[in-house]
Amino acid sequence: MEKILGDYVNKVFVPRNVMFHYFFLPLVEDFNFLNLFNYLTFRAGGALFTAFLISILLGPKLIRGLKKFQKKGQPIREDGPKSHLINKVGTPTMGGIIIIIGTLVPVILMSNLENIYIQILIISTIILGLIGLIDDYIKVFKKDKKGLQGKFKIAGQSLLGIFVGMVLLTNNNITIVEFDENLNSDKIEFSKIEEVKSYKTTIPFFKNNELDYEEVSKAIFGKGSNYLWLIIIPIIIFIIAAVSNSNNLTDGLDGLSAGLSAIIVFTLGVFAWTSGNIIFSDYLNIMYIPRVGEITIFIAALLGSLVGFLWYNTYPASVFMGDTGSLTVGGLIAVISILIRKELLIPILCGVFLLEALSVIIQVSYFKLTKKKTGVGKRVFLMSPIHHHFQKAGYHESKIVSRLWIIGIFLAVITI
Repeated sequence: MEKILGDYVNKVFVPRNVMFHYFFLPLVEDFNFLNLFNYLTFRAGGALFTAFLISILLGPKLIRGLKKFQKKGQPIREDGPKSHLINKVGTPTMGGIIIIIGTLVPVILMSNLENIYIQILIISTIILGLIGLIDDYIKVFKKDKKGLQGKFKIAGQSLLGIFVGMVLLTNNNITIVEFDENLNSDKIEFSKIEEVKSYKTTIPFFKNNELDYEEVSKAIFGKGSNYLWLIIIPIIIFIIAAVSNSNNLTDGLDGLSAGLSAIIVFTLGVFAWTSGNIIFSDYLNIMYIPRVGEITIFIAALLGSLVGFLWYNTYPASVFMGDTGSLTVGGLIAVISILIRKELLIPILCGVFLLEALSVIIQVSYFKLTKKKTGVGKRVFLMSPIHHHFQKAGYHESKIVSRLWIIGIFLAVITI
């Protein structure tokens, strides 16, 4: 049993095309410790440390460069808190470049680049990064506070959603393994495990904690229909756009978005590692997704770069992540959640992002409604997003951030 299981795990998890493997292959026979690069946990730890180190070392140089090219820094809302107008003027933005570089370099070095999940995430990072970079460029260098028009942001996020959705639908390496419910771990014949193309996802309170999009498609369009893409792709587009833009709204206080994102990314790392490990997924009775464990490398790199960026973004911030960072990180959180089939848990895990977005929707909707009825627009909050409401109410920025981090930690625990 152990031999069969060991052979299967090695067959699935041990990559032979990690870039470091090519670098050190001639030395492996003389230095056996280099075989550590074949282990997922070691590479994840290496990616985390490398990403953090890159962010810490790159930070000061990039901040000086951004200050040089951005004479006035990020535009500050004139109707915002007075402390912002005094303390944040001149602070450079586009610091998300630190996060992107800090993530991609370790991923390229440490991960299996032939893994379909890694390929999706690298392409997603580039697309989202370009959208955010263009938005920041228009704000800072073209002096247009509105930045990239919303329709173009949504268009870019929609293209990414279509790309992710089509890959999930068509790529035969994206599968799951369904265990026999009547057998326990000791009786499973690992040598006979079969991967199946499935469109199931994780959802609480449903049978087996799973929801099958294919069954939803059959219920709507009838059996034998080929309209599954009409269900999956719009859902993916909505999730990517919602989380990406919600994180963008959350990025209004020093360290708030980066800290909350780090908490969320760590939680997704727990899900990715357990879902990609055949032993733990069976023991914990959760969906086993072959090859998805490699995402742990990407998540570790993203986490390390976020923490490294947070070093310079905590109050008082030396740099803002800008849309380059907030749109990218939010979009990546959405894509990772989709790939590990935990996207329906986002309302809980990203609860603070949801609260921030809802506060804006409520504020704008109520203002327009009251203005239409009475001629004078009224507000529910002192200011939106809601973190600015608390600032206007007299709370210090650091206290608001710390308390929202605490809420984020509890939401992560509840999600797990």
